[in-house]
Amino acid sequence: MALFICFLSLLLFSSATACDRCLYQSKAAYFSKANALSSGACGYGSLALGLSGGHLAAGVSSLYKDGAGCGACFQIRCNNSTLCSSKGTNVTITDINHNNQTGFVLSTRAFMAMANHGMGQHILKLGTVEVEYKRIPCEYKNQNLAVRVEESSQKPNYLAIKLLYQGGQTEIVAIDVAQVGSSNWNFMKRNHGAVWDTSRAPNGALQFRFVVTSGYDGKWIWAKNVLPADWKSGVVYDSGVQINDIAKEGCFHCDYSRW
Repeated sequence: MALFICFLSLLLFSSATACDRCLYQSKAAYFSKANALSSGACGYGSLALGLSGGHLAAGVSSLYKDGAGCGACFQIRCNNSTLCSSKGTNVTITDINHNNQTGFVLSTRAFMAMANHGMGQHILKLGTVEVEYKRIPCEYKNQNLAVRVEESSQKPNYLAIKLLYQGGQTEIVAIDVAQVGSSNWNFMKRNHGAVWDTSRAPNGALQFRFVVTSGYDGKWIWAKNVLPADWKSGVVYDSGVQINDIAKEGCFHCDYSRW
């Protein structure tokens, strides 16, 4: 038990190393191909197009966070007041950006959405722009956290799941799975991005518990009856729980006045 508590404390600390609500400066470019970000490292596939209205982004490793940043929402605006609106646009992280020249690579739709009315093509011609960004809560009204069983899953032992509609300013840093009614929990590991798996899947209907962090705060969330005993690959199941926590952190140097 002591070892488990130490491991959990390490997860909470490592997931909360920066101020999530602060305003940051960076650069942003864009992908010319519409499907580039939907097929990104987070593993959302075509489901990514339903996030933020297709306003998608690849973030550098400090935002991707080895996959824990998948699904995080950001408000981003460019600094060119002639071309760009003061509101900017909201984006969802669906991929990792390996190019350290820019903090973000956006979908074309998101990149153009930063522009003032009628200026979309003008901002595209720039290719790369200076931006300000901050993390914001993801909002999925009337939508619970969903669990999609991946096609690679093979009964009876191997189970791979993808998490969808993770709200708030949160990161899921650990997942356990057990048969409904059992206290014999097995841990799952992050396979990549938003996909978690285990080769020790219990039989029967399944429950999950998630370690969810928000800023410097973290907690367990228990989804008591998620997968039926006859779960099927490719199906999205309702967890029955909503995640909507807002970051709680000791961040004393944020400048909110400029947004």
